[in-house]
Amino acid sequence: MAMKLDSYLQLFFLGCFYFSWFLSSPAEAAVRKYQFDIRVKNVSRLCHAKPIVTVNGRFPGPTVYAREGDRVLVDVTNYAQYNISIHWHGLKQFRNGWADGPAYITQCPIKTGHSYTYDFNVTGQRGTLWWHAHILWLRATVYGAIVIMPKEGRMFPFPQPHGETKIILGEWWNSDVETLVNQANKLGLPPPTSDSHTINGKPGPLFPCSSKHTFSMEVEAGKTYLLRIINAALNDELFFAIAGHNMTVVEIDAVYTKPFTTRVILIAPGQTTNVLIKADQPPSRYFMAARPFMNAPVPVDNKTVTAILHYQGIPNTVLPSMPKLPAPNNTNVALRYNNRLRSLNSPQFPAKVPLKVDRHLFYTVGLGANPCSSCQNGTQLPASLNNITFVMPKVGLLQAHYFHIKGVFKTDFPDRPPVPFNYTGVPLTANLGTSLGKGSVRWLSIPPSSWYCRTLTSSQ
Repeated sequence: MAMKLDSYLQLFFLGCFYFSWFLSSPAEAAVRKYQFDIRVKNVSRLCHAKPIVTVNGRFPGPTVYAREGDRVLVDVTNYAQYNISIHWHGLKQFRNGWADGPAYITQCPIKTGHSYTYDFNVTGQRGTLWWHAHILWLRATVYGAIVIMPKEGRMFPFPQPHGETKIILGEWWNSDVETLVNQANKLGLPPPTSDSHTINGKPGPLFPCSSKHTFSMEVEAGKTYLLRIINAALNDELFFAIAGHNMTVVEIDAVYTKPFTTRVILIAPGQTTNVLIKADQPPSRYFMAARPFMNAPVPVDNKTVTAILHYQGIPNTVLPSMPKLPAPNNTNVALRYNNRLRSLNSPQFPAKVPLKVDRHLFYTVGLGANPCSSCQNGTQLPASLNNITFVMPKVGLLQAHYFHIKGVFKTDFPDRPPVPFNYTGVPLTANLGTSLGKGSVRWLSIPPSSWYCRTLTSSQ
């Protein structure tokens, strides 16, 4: 009953949103306003209850709806004990990078008891993106969807679906995530893997105490539905499939693709994928399932998270069937899937790829290993970009750039690794040491702005 109520409320708000579009002038973009209250709330999963940071008390947080060309204002008020910032993942911030959200990079974080209004335009994009906290590991629970509809009068470049549903893939830790990360950093170790993955904040019935924490999507036989799938997991690439059903991929990261049909998708952390599914199987209940893809000797949470595709009229006592997911290390499936991705590149949505290359950049991204006398194994595992580890500044880099504040960042980030090594060799045991890059950046052209962070905190 709760699932049906959630669906009815979603349809109600979508209907109100679409009706407001109808009333607005086609020649004038609308202004969409949202209020995000950052609050701590007790939430129970896997037989464990703990306080988590949320937006408006919801996990996942509210969906930001807009249309291509709209202006969006999101007023964020922080009632939690942590500093906070919100990043609008995948949104193109043309001439307003100060609204992008990474703490100490484009803005100072929002302190407890303070507010900040994000102000940005939705330009040249339509489809599914998402937002999340961009400080510490708070995005483990602080995240939600962004749904951008096409301009008024324009249709999807694929068959109009009967309905749509958001599928947000995430993670759950039974213990406090910030405590786990701090402990791991002191020991020089990676943080422990999550206790489960989640679909719309719920782990599904294969986990203990989770029969009521299962997302269910009701469908009508013969109808076609659009799934807006978001991978909000912190580090894991995920395979996703629906028992007995094909999926037609039509969009990746708010970019339309040449449609293709597949039994399984692979979705990277931070990525979004829109698929069409047709309820064309015998009416029953079918599991939607996801688990990680990892072909390296790295520990991951390899348990399977599930939700239910439920045909109308089928009783809840019917046991759902399970899809066949690829093995966690099945590189062939991953490569075949990624090789099928193509831009739509139609007259209406052309692929505008620059043909002239002005500068060649070669970046290696991974983990380094630095000496650490206080760490468990005598080494610390820092992030590495061209053998350089980023050092978090105490002044926002964009602020320092605009106000010409010296000593905050350098502009000498190398075009390629200073110390060449076998970048794809196994095992990667040589040249893993990194140097410290204090706010090392390579600036693109940033216009003057009225953005200014008046108060700074001494720590994250």
